[in-house]
Amino acid sequence: MAHVPLRHPVPTHPVSLPDPPSTPSSPDGYQRFSSSPGPAPPQQHPQPQMYSSQHVPAYPMTSPFQHNQHNAHPPPQPHHQQQSFVPQPSFGAWGVNDATAQFGMQLGTSAVAAGQEYVQKNFGGFIPLTSVKAHFNVSNSYVINKIKLVLFPWMHKSWKRRVLRTEQGHVEYQSPRDDINSPDLYIPLMAFVTYVLISGFHSGIHARFHPRILGESASSALGVIIVDFLSIYVGCYFCSVQTSGQVLDILAYSGYKFVGVIFTILSSYLYFSGALYYVIFFYFFFANALFLLRSLRSLVLPDPALSSSPTANASAYYRSRRITFLFIEAMCQIVYMFFLVRV
Repeated sequence: MAHVPLRHPVPTHPVSLPDPPSTPSSPDGYQRFSSSPGPAPPQQHPQPQMYSSQHVPAYPMTSPFQHNQHNAHPPPQPHHQQQSFVPQPSFGAWGVNDATAQFGMQLGTSAVAAGQEYVQKNFGGFIPLTSVKAHFNVSNSYVINKIKLVLFPWMHKSWKRRVLRTEQGHVEYQSPRDDINSPDLYIPLMAFVTYVLISGFHSGIHARFHPRILGESASSALGVIIVDFLSIYVGCYFCSVQTSGQVLDILAYSGYKFVGVIFTILSSYLYFSGALYYVIFFYFFFANALFLLRSLRSLVLPDPALSSSPTANASAYYRSRRITFLFIEAMCQIVYMFFLVRV
């Protein structure tokens, strides 16, 4: 029997095979391909949200002073513009237009400047606003020594005010810090406030306190200061005394009486007898009268060498009138102080 060799079948496959149909997408979005994958069709299901690592505040910052601090490279500024370290507000966050806000700020600044100019123009001649600060230039030692001077004026020897000659040749009085004879407004103001508080305290001790008592005490004390100020000012006018630039000095001298009034009221809490109380009252009255006689002398009878006023070198007639005016003003203090101590 003859041996027949085995033959493998010849493959009869076509030369080119068609691509198999694409299979439907899986629920996880994965798609199988039988051949090289082509461009992926657009997905219809929502894409997963990507979260950034940057912190986002829960509430947006709407402050007008908010700036972009994350910009590492700010745009170049013009060379002619100065860099300001003050943050410029953005009023747009508040619903206000920036141009309108800038116009309002400029209008407010112009109004304040116009008000200051009006006050200086109309009241600067009567009340020199530039010298108000100088009348508050005091020290602790000055306040203590000045109160001792008001309470014990006979212990003081020299009442002449110190002067300072400027480079232009003008003569000016030194500030209260450097001259104890110079009037100040600090002690009169503090004495005025203390008097009002003591009046309320005195009323509370006698079980008749009411808030209106503070207002009444302040009004009565202010009325006494105004009457005393006008009496000195009008008296200087009739005596031909030049008072320009010394209005604050007159106002200061009108307020020193509250120091003696306060000590008189405090002495009533020591339960002295009526006679001793009036002795204390008359003592502080004479002390205040002597203080005014010595202090107002530099105003009513100025030194001709230190004053540029033509009326400084007065005749004997005007000099006698001014001395009489000083004594009348000193004696009027008993009326003012007696009215103030009746709280």
